[in-house]
Amino acid sequence: MIERALLDPDWKKKYKDKVRTRERALEKIQRGSRIFIGSACGEPQHLVEGLAKSRTATDSEIVHILTLGAAPYTEERFSSRFRHNAFFIADNTRAAVAEGRADYTPVYLSELPWLIKSKKIRIDVALVQVSPPDKHGFVSLGVSIDVTRVAVSAAQLVIAEVNENMPRTHGYSFVHVSEIDILVDHTSPMITYESPEPDDTAQRMGKIVAKLVEDGSTIQIGIGLLPSAVVPALAEKNDLGVHTEMFSDWLIQLTEKGVINNKHKSINIGKTVASFCMGSNKLYEYIDNNPAVAFHTSEYINDPYIISQNRKMVSVNTALQVDLTGQVCSDSIGHHFYSGIGGQVDFVRGASRSDGGKAIICLASTTKKTGESTIVASLSEGAGVVTTRGTVRYIVTEWGYADLHGKSIRERAMALISIAHPDHREKLLEEAKELKYVYPDQILPTLREYPEDLESTGTHNGVKVRFRPVLPVDESLMKDFFYSLSEETVYLRYFALVHLMPHARLQENLDLDYETKLSIAATRINKGAEEVIGLGEYGLDPSTNMAETSVVIRDEWQEKGIGKRLLSLVVEAARRRGLNGATGFILPQNRRMLHLYLALGFTATYDRTEEAYTVKLVFDK
Repeated sequence: MIERALLDPDWKKKYKDKVRTRERALEKIQRGSRIFIGSACGEPQHLVEGLAKSRTATDSEIVHILTLGAAPYTEERFSSRFRHNAFFIADNTRAAVAEGRADYTPVYLSELPWLIKSKKIRIDVALVQVSPPDKHGFVSLGVSIDVTRVAVSAAQLVIAEVNENMPRTHGYSFVHVSEIDILVDHTSPMITYESPEPDDTAQRMGKIVAKLVEDGSTIQIGIGLLPSAVVPALAEKNDLGVHTEMFSDWLIQLTEKGVINNKHKSINIGKTVASFCMGSNKLYEYIDNNPAVAFHTSEYINDPYIISQNRKMVSVNTALQVDLTGQVCSDSIGHHFYSGIGGQVDFVRGASRSDGGKAIICLASTTKKTGESTIVASLSEGAGVVTTRGTVRYIVTEWGYADLHGKSIRERAMALISIAHPDHREKLLEEAKELKYVYPDQILPTLREYPEDLESTGTHNGVKVRFRPVLPVDESLMKDFFYSLSEETVYLRYFALVHLMPHARLQENLDLDYETKLSIAATRINKGAEEVIGLGEYGLDPSTNMAETSVVIRDEWQEKGIGKRLLSLVVEAARRRGLNGATGFILPQNRRMLHLYLALGFTATYDRTEEAYTVKLVFDK
């Protein structure tokens, strides 16, 4: 059909023959039809307004994934004429769903096109908005391809609102006029979308997310406050690519800064790919006839297999509630449906299977209205699990992040409690004990704000080593580290042959406040997993206001500069915190450690009573 049309010199005449007024076009809709409406900022507003006035389009079902414009069919006065069915609930349809005047169909967006193609979800009429045709007779679906392109192919009747302001976008966005039954010419302003200003909580989350994004990553960011917070935090990144369900004006911001160039993507190299966009007129001008931006249907963009082919794929989505086992609710507040499944699971699965990928889910630690914790022992009654405990990866709040992948329920519970709001941590720990998730003697760590300024990286023996403050949730890492040490190294560190490092001792060691008690670990990635290869510590002696320090390095990593770096970091941390100086105790046979301290300016005195050297460094005032 399209091939003949390409050779048809009379397509312009046939185009004119299909043009109708809105009223005459909508008369063609039969009673009892299932009507699909174009998505988001691509909604055909003129046709939708006319639908409410139509006398023939009655007892109909209205379906779509997201609406931003007018939705008169959800008004109570039209309940006898229309029944709305949302695949994703928006602000202007939420009340109708909550009051039982509209339906909600939970579905992965990657699977929705197949449901339409197979007619398991039948589409009788598609109301869409398009650009004017080019010289070949092709119009563009512009800002919203998602499932709209599939609906056009599947519908028995396609009515297109032709708007001169609709951008012509590249990708799978083109429809030949031969595929459209009726055309309604109507020029009007495009629906625009302005991202909300991020509050302090969102900005803190944005900075944490940005730390997880490596240079050369391909990113997907959801909708709402989060993009507004994450994007400024990404300003110092390099060579990012974009494979996302949707984007807004942040694409221009990061492209103009040179952060996004798509040159290191594994697929769709050099192109930003998405299924729809929402933003300002500036954004629409940017994507108009821009070959660097390609729009595809949801069955491609949201396909986890396709997503996973992007190396270092990072997906960033939001949630409403997370329980201590890692179950994520993001579409409902209890029994009240709030949004939808959307593409969260598609991108979590895709990013998780990507080489070097990260699947991140963000939520503020408390609700705005009531201040209740969003990290809970058990999800609220009626809350739906969108991302399962077996699928979840990273959880981010404004207090930090928890990597739950491969973690036990005990480890997950402690990790999530550590990033919950401080006011709710004690209660969460008690609930975790009642549920037998954690040790019955588990203490609540004395957590202070994580000192990001103490993080650094270095290359030692050709291996990238990360130096970071130890977290209370590092118990398994620290246990493994202890048992990796030789008996000689253990003896030199503890002045005795310590054979066991049980939970009770570990959790006491990890009760850190980063002021009076601090530990910095040297870690490396070994076969995809983090392992500790060195540890520097200090504890405050309040009688002298001096930091009592110690350093221990795994045997095979000794004499590679790691001990010197750790001791320097610990000493500098003590200096910044206003301490008077640093001390340490070293056995005489530990000559290498003694030389290390002396090289950093410590003085040494042999204590015959302790049979050890006392080393000391007084800070300049």
